[in-house]
This record gives sequence, C-alpha cells and structure tokens, in this order.
Amino acid sequence: MPRFQEKPVQHIAKYDRSDRQLPVGRRATEAARPRKAGEQERIFTTRVGLKIPISLTYDRWEKAGQHIFQIADSSAWCLGDWLVYGQDRYADRYQTGVQAAGLDYQTLRNYAWVARHFELWRRRETLSFGHHAEVASLPPAEADTWLDQAEQHGWSRNQLRLRLRESRRGNRPARPAPASQLRISAPCDRVERWREAASRGDRDFEEWVLLTLDRATAHELGH
Repeated sequence: MPRFQEKPVQHIAKYDRSDRQLPVGRRATEAARPRKAGEQERIFTTRVGLKIPISLTYDRWEKAGQHIFQIADSSAWCLGDWLVYGQDRYADRYQTGVQAAGLDYQTLRNYAWVARHFELWRRRETLSFGHHAEVASLPPAEADTWLDQAEQHGWSRNQLRLRLRESRRGNRPARPAPASQLRISAPCDRVERWREAASRGDRDFEEWVLLTLDRATAHELGH
C-alpha cells in the first residue's frame, strides 16, 4: 500500500523529465519574449496565473492539470503541517505569523486539523487531501480501513463520502439514543453564509454544522 514518501523539492517543479524547472514568478516582459525551439509547449507560471502557449497539445495540457492538482493538494498538507508546528512551538506568537504571511486563519485551521490527525506515514499519495479530511474524525484504525478501500476501489472523495454515509445509516441502532437539541439565534446573513459553506462542501447543512463544531472543539481541547 503506498505511503507518503519524501521527495526533493525540485520534483514538484517539473512536468516530466523532458522539462526544465518551471520559471515561477517571472515578470510578464520575460515570459513574453520570443521563445526558442523546444520552448513552444512550456507553460510559464506567474504570481497571478499561467501563461499557456496557443500550440499546447492535449497530452501536455492534461499533464499540466495533473501537476497543478498535485501542487494544490500537497500545499494543503504543507500549510497544515506548518500551522501545527507553529501552534506547538510558538503558542503565543503563531497567529502573528499567520497574519504576516497573509493567510486565512480559518482555512489554515481546517488544514491543520486534518494534518494533526494523520502522521506523515499514514498519508496516502494516491488519495487527495480531501479523502483524508473525510475520515479524519474517525479512530485511526477505522480511518485507515476506509482509506485502504478508497485506494483499492479508486473512489473519488465524493464516492468515499457516500460510502461513509451509507455505512452510518446501516449501523444505526433500531432505537437510536435521544439526541439533545441545540437552538441558537444568529443573524440571517450569517446563517446564509453557513449554508453556502455547507453547499460548497457538498454536505447537508446539519452535518456541516456538527462537523465544524467538532473541529473547533478538537482545536480548543488540543486533540
């Protein structure tokens, strides 16, 4: 079963062995210069987007998408690990570092919550950060079992989420324990923002609220 493996930083800056390192952060004047033979299919990255050549073949375009997804997905892990380290090492100053970096703290907290639940050796390179987020609230052994199945069957994040829901329904007792009902008052605009967040995450509103509260509780209690 594949596990997280350390790779040199230079690796993520390549599409394949025939490419040189991507020029990150080039000025527009540099990226717009006449290109030599062999550069016609190179994609240039800038701080605000990609400069994609008109003559790019489908195969190269597809590889570029895979490469960009890998960078985006790994950045969630890296940012999560970064915040976890800051929380543990600089408990009185880490929020200052987050502000100085211009990062959104709530997003980072979500990343850190998942990263804290998965040691490096338990992370699966063949699965996305989102797969791990779906099972992060489960006991480690159960979470690993679900990730094993997702790997074996090639489940997408949404397919894994659906399987989890089906499992929970199937494991419900005949006489469910009475649940406490919590009522809160909140401005309509805040409730609408919460509903939008739940919709973007493809979750039921009640499920999203419970998950968000669980994450906040784990953060405040330090586990």
